[in-house]
Amino acid sequence: SSFGISGTNAHVIVEQAPEDEGLDMAQSADGVSFGDVAALGEGMAPWVVSGHGPDALRGQASKLAKYAAGGVDLAGAARTLVLSRAALSVRAVVLADDRDELVVALEAVAAGVSHPSVVTGVAHEGRVVWVFPGQGAQWVGMGRELLQVLPQFAQQIGEIEAALAPYVDWSLEEVLRGVGPESGLERVDVVQPASFAVMVALAGLWSRAGASPDAVVGHSQGEIAAAYVAGILSLQDAARIVAVRSQLIASQLSGMGGMTSLSVPADQVRQWLEDEPDSRLSVAVVNSPVSTVVAGEPEALEQLEARAVLAGATAKRIAVDYASHTPQVDAIRVRLLEALADIRPQQGRIPMLSSVTGTWLEGAEAVPDYWFENLRQPVRFDHAVDQLIQSGHKTYIECSPHPVLTVPLQEIADTAGVDVLTLGTLRRDQGTWNRFMTEAATAWANGVSLDFARLLPNA
Repeated sequence: SSFGISGTNAHVIVEQAPEDEGLDMAQSADGVSFGDVAALGEGMAPWVVSGHGPDALRGQASKLAKYAAGGVDLAGAARTLVLSRAALSVRAVVLADDRDELVVALEAVAAGVSHPSVVTGVAHEGRVVWVFPGQGAQWVGMGRELLQVLPQFAQQIGEIEAALAPYVDWSLEEVLRGVGPESGLERVDVVQPASFAVMVALAGLWSRAGASPDAVVGHSQGEIAAAYVAGILSLQDAARIVAVRSQLIASQLSGMGGMTSLSVPADQVRQWLEDEPDSRLSVAVVNSPVSTVVAGEPEALEQLEARAVLAGATAKRIAVDYASHTPQVDAIRVRLLEALADIRPQQGRIPMLSSVTGTWLEGAEAVPDYWFENLRQPVRFDHAVDQLIQSGHKTYIECSPHPVLTVPLQEIADTAGVDVLTLGTLRRDQGTWNRFMTEAATAWANGVSLDFARLLPNA
């Protein structure tokens, strides 16, 4: 039996195949190893060290440094550390490129000093949230390295490309590899589907490493990826939403507006807008208690930016030529609802907190009108995260090619007076397996449940 069940009898049950229910955390993680990546030379196997306290951790590291220097098989020792040692509260992970660096890094842990190949932490309790941002995290070639070295990542990107195929006339893989003089990421109808694909595939990467979220939250278009990962949307429906909606933005809204990020509380911004009733601007996003995005006509944005600078604030124009989350979006409502009429949201498996309504989505609410309101209404990321923090969610992993929400997350937590851990997945121009391993090691060192056996070289 391929399932490891002994016996001579076999039974077959035939039934209709289940509908696509999104990213199945249990199924996608089951029995998966990333050992083929290590075989390609992408860094060494992680050496995990832990103790009941700092002194115990240093003592273990000292012993392991001598052991590593003695010519032991490094991959085999790494496997033993993962499979045969208890994971205690004070933790370190060494991610060295060779034996010499491993020994020096372990000696640094033993001495209680930092080293670039070491991540440390103290395991703490708290629920885990996966965070999916809107635009801004993208960069040219953001999928190149993982597509090259990780078959699981490439397979999932291929599945997403197939789901997008009925709606787009460009190659997702070529965009993610940064092929050609123009990557396409300057087009909203390319960058939004491409960002969706990378976010979903990176969530799959965390899942295959044994991680699972207690909740998900999305920011603007990131809610489409969040809803798919939560099991609320099928891959086909999510692909339709992100592709069709971004095409309507490109054809109907592009060139009519802009968006500016201000380091100003939302209440202050609203007061400024009330002082200019004909400014044709709206509060589009409240990222944190000290970060607000305003959208509307470009000339009015210029005036507001000047006022903010005079008040001592920073004002940064966002690289878009449309005004999401404002009345301008009303122009595409009818066509969007018609295009999405056939989507079939379903009961989610993972709780999702809406940054549109501030309530938990069970699934049935994610009808076409919700995806219009997601683009039309202000993003209340601050309220959504504050609610998550108050309900015991202390770790936030941003599933994106570059972390753009970790600072607002920290600002919200600081205002609430709660310690949280914020992590990314990849970074700009660091789309490598080693970058992911560093984030995964940091997560584990701080108590996030991972299965490090899946991150080891094949035996």
